[in-house]
Amino acid sequence: MTSTTPRPRPPAPSVPPRLIATDLDGTLLRDDKSVSERTVAALAAAEAAGIEVFFVTGRPARWMDVVSDHVHGHGLAICGNGAAVVDLHGGPGSHRFVKVRDLSPATALEVVGILRAAAPGTSFAIERTGGVHHEPAYPPLHLDPAVGVAPAEKLLAAGSDGADQPVLKVLAHHPEILPDAFLTLARIAVGGLVEITRSSPTALLEISGPGVSKASTLALCCAERGISHEEVVAFGDMPNDVEMLTWAGVSYAMGNAHADVIAAASGRTVANNKDGVAVVIERILAERQER
Repeated sequence: MTSTTPRPRPPAPSVPPRLIATDLDGTLLRDDKSVSERTVAALAAAEAAGIEVFFVTGRPARWMDVVSDHVHGHGLAICGNGAAVVDLHGGPGSHRFVKVRDLSPATALEVVGILRAAAPGTSFAIERTGGVHHEPAYPPLHLDPAVGVAPAEKLLAAGSDGADQPVLKVLAHHPEILPDAFLTLARIAVGGLVEITRSSPTALLEISGPGVSKASTLALCCAERGISHEEVVAFGDMPNDVEMLTWAGVSYAMGNAHADVIAAASGRTVANNKDGVAVVIERILAERQER
């Protein structure tokens, strides 16, 4: 009987990798949000071998404590789907914003209006550098209490609570539409006004400023280091990873990945619960030693 478990099957990179870019949820993290001992060891070994590791996630900076103990070298992470570059060296609760690529409140307001008309029943949250603000109908965030609760139009208005903080992204939730259908509907309705993606199993869209994505911010960080896209190995599992996986010289869809991610990646590894990122890093380092 043939096993259905995906095996690592990447093309051999044409140049030695200098940077590993990995998503967190569903990719580096196991489903219980832990980082396995095997993965911790693989990340440390990569850094020791001179390969930088970037965490590239849709998470806000305040949710990065899960990996703060595992940063090495530069200690930078790309958060909010590319909206912020964060220094994790300060430890839990002390993360410093190095770069912010914000969404203008005026554009956010326009998008809210478009989506309210295109998908009645949509509720919104506003992610700022200082925390999340959301509408009364937005699903409650039990582990992340809102800074403020009000209609999105009020939350985005000049002079509102938190208006002095940049908007990193807008979140749009619908209680009935299927997740991929909601993403398609929103992209058609909004056009190129903003970037819209998703990483949740629910119908929750993540809206960033025009041109802001994991890929574009990673490209900026790599350019600052003189690293080309051919020298990057990337990992991901959800639609918000697609651009990054397409951009990187070598990329891997996890065994548990969304179909769009599998189509975008140049290779595939085993699932997050089987340490798929570590499996590939170990192979890369073993091949480097053989050379």
